[in-house]
Amino acid sequence: MSRKRMILAAFFFNPQGDHRASWRHPRAPGREFMEFDYYRQLVGAAEAAKLDTIFIADHLGIWNGLGSGVAHYANPRLEPLSLVSALSAVTRDIGFMVTASTSYTEPFNTARTFASIDHISRGRVAWNVVTSALEEEAMNYGRDANIDHAVRYDRASEFLDVTKALWDSWEDDAVVLDKASGLFAHPEKVHFLDHKGKHFKVRGPLNVTRPPQGYPVIVQAGSSEAGKNLAAAHAEVHFAVIRNEAEGIAYRADIDARLAKFGRRPESLKQLPGILPIVGETASEAEEKQQYLETLMLDELAVDLLSTWAGVDLSVYPLDGPIPDLPEEANYNGWRTWLALVRAKENEGLSIRQLARKISATGSVPLVAGTASQVADQLEAWFTAGAADGFNLMFPLLPEDWTNFMIKVVPELQRRGLFRTEYEPGTLRDRLGLARPANGFARR
Repeated sequence: MSRKRMILAAFFFNPQGDHRASWRHPRAPGREFMEFDYYRQLVGAAEAAKLDTIFIADHLGIWNGLGSGVAHYANPRLEPLSLVSALSAVTRDIGFMVTASTSYTEPFNTARTFASIDHISRGRVAWNVVTSALEEEAMNYGRDANIDHAVRYDRASEFLDVTKALWDSWEDDAVVLDKASGLFAHPEKVHFLDHKGKHFKVRGPLNVTRPPQGYPVIVQAGSSEAGKNLAAAHAEVHFAVIRNEAEGIAYRADIDARLAKFGRRPESLKQLPGILPIVGETASEAEEKQQYLETLMLDELAVDLLSTWAGVDLSVYPLDGPIPDLPEEANYNGWRTWLALVRAKENEGLSIRQLARKISATGSVPLVAGTASQVADQLEAWFTAGAADGFNLMFPLLPEDWTNFMIKVVPELQRRGLFRTEYEPGTLRDRLGLARPANGFARR
């Protein structure tokens, strides 16, 4: 893939939109958000626009915050690997970046599922590696609290090593299927791992042959120190929370320095910051859409969300008072990326209510509201400056903002020569400009 063309991923986490209260909007979907046709139409629009991929976030539980979650936000969603297996059957070219946790499953299960979907989709799947930071998730897997932050990332690193080895356990030319001789596969090209590590003991080999892409594309989204190091060691796409162009350039330089320590080149990793686009026929119309979404947010929900990210129950403090002292990132076992974002705003003089409303709406991902040309201007500026290789498009309201972007902004980017007009041949990995990994066993 030429650096002249940006990568575009259409993100969905909340099935009604990435504004936390978008489900209240009169044009938001109703109960159909649990039906397959709803997702098939969204993905169909993205594929018609020639987007690279759909990015599906996930949690292993219902967010309940300090108690208002089920009442105002609960956010149930379909299990993403099941959904993508179905969507891959009704699409031909678009890719799928699917979130799966390393904290509450085993490498064999994950390797087998992703290898299977990579075969089913003919090389169009990616794995967004997460370590699961919410206590609501831990409590669904026999725990009373999170796994320690350092342990989560140590486990994740070994998990990735084992998963890659399982994908490599069948060399590309291992299967013969010689009916005359009766030789099904070359035994010397099917490998036992016999892995015995700190967290896992896995014999192997995998009972699925090597995926079409070698490995599904590896994606990582954490921006803590441990998260960025994991990305530098393993990831090929990094979803980053970046607030402006200068920050994006500095963030990229930091990632490139970390890549070098692992013997990797900058082109081996694509940086995709999140951005929330709202498109209007005029700038004032886009601004009105944004302002209306803000009226849907409830103080109780906003404070609950902020409390979860900050690691402090802020509901016991005066809402119009200052932010209290927050935990230090180094000692925090929750979501350190979110804590860092909250701490970065401590000195802005905002009250608890003001910060809660500000950060709960977008999660500190930049919101771009304007005409199609104005939205394209900002994407182009970040891309050409080197702050981004592309964007994770986090639409505030589904399906409206998603559809508007596909039919209005994408043609503008195509007109400028910044985005494809037709899909190139090959796998998702090929289209992202990422090399197919060599087989570790074959190298030996």
